[in-house]
Amino acid sequence: MFPALPSPWTTSARTAPGRTALRGAGAVGVGAVLALATGCGVFSPGQNGDMPTNINVTSPLMQEGEPLPDDYTCDGGESDGDEGPVSPPVRWSGLPDGVGSIAMVVDDPQAAEVFWVVFDLDPQLVELRRSTVPADAKQAVNSSGDAGYGAPCPTDGDVHEYRFTVYALDGTLDLPDGAELSRTLEAIADQAVARGSLVTTSE
Repeated sequence: MFPALPSPWTTSARTAPGRTALRGAGAVGVGAVLALATGCGVFSPGQNGDMPTNINVTSPLMQEGEPLPDDYTCDGGESDGDEGPVSPPVRWSGLPDGVGSIAMVVDDPQAAEVFWVVFDLDPQLVELRRSTVPADAKQAVNSSGDAGYGAPCPTDGDVHEYRFTVYALDGTLDLPDGAELSRTLEAIADQAVARGSLVTTSE
């Protein structure tokens, strides 16, 4: 069903079903960096050298503007034998020439909350498979303080957007696995040359 991918692959880290909300100065700090790294601020159209936004981001199991499937929320996973929520498959195309690496940020812009950051992805990759991360890629900590996919927890009647944004970077990030969130987002913002998003909703 999908093109052959480089191997080996490893199972992505999972967080506990609950999330730790950002509070106080920490929320303001991460929110400010998130604005730069995920579509506001320097990444807004017409700013930062008119960064191209023509990377096409899709998924065989998620649809633009539609609710995020339950399997990829904090309530997911149990129905098919998984221990908890799993990361969805995401694929992309239309990267510019000469890309040094790829990064992906999954966030809720309204809550300034980051659920997943994967970076130093091989520029030859075309997708992340369900609940997998390439062994040579790295993950930053998310807003809950865990390195891995921290699934959103939708609340009935409280509509949010969940963005899966892929960035083409001009190099790799000089950061370790489990890097600090704000530092990683700043590094992505510094090196991003193009981006594209798949946006789902909470309901």
